[in-house]
Amino acid sequence: MSYEMKKITDFTVGMSNSVTKTITDADVLMFGAVSQDLNPIHFDHEYARTTMFGGPIVHGNLVAGLLSAAGAQLTGQGSIYVKDERFFAAPVRVGDTITATVEIMDMNIEKKNMHLKALCTNQKGETVVSGKITVKFIV
Repeated sequence: MSYEMKKITDFTVGMSNSVTKTITDADVLMFGAVSQDLNPIHFDHEYARTTMFGGPIVHGNLVAGLLSAAGAQLTGQGSIYVKDERFFAAPVRVGDTITATVEIMDMNIEKKNMHLKALCTNQKGETVVSGKITVKFIV
């Protein structure tokens, strides 16, 4: 995907973007391999059934990573994700369809940064991740 070069002055408060993805077994396997997070809660069905979740759950950071995609598509080339605050509200399972949405909350033109409201919901409309992202413009 190509990202258009944008400056902070190209935006207004309230602009938003969303991405949607259905999480697969392959996604979990690849994320586990890359991140080296091989916690049995994500891979061992027998173990995971004994936990409060009753079965395997998807890595929270895999789900939250969709927010990075939504933000990058919105702000484009010339910006970088520098900070976030997240709350993992509910478990995500393989097969869930997640919609990650970012919305511009405020901007500081002089400092070339903005804050994005961050929200991931599942196919039932339930919030699974919420938070705030800070984006810095480097051009």
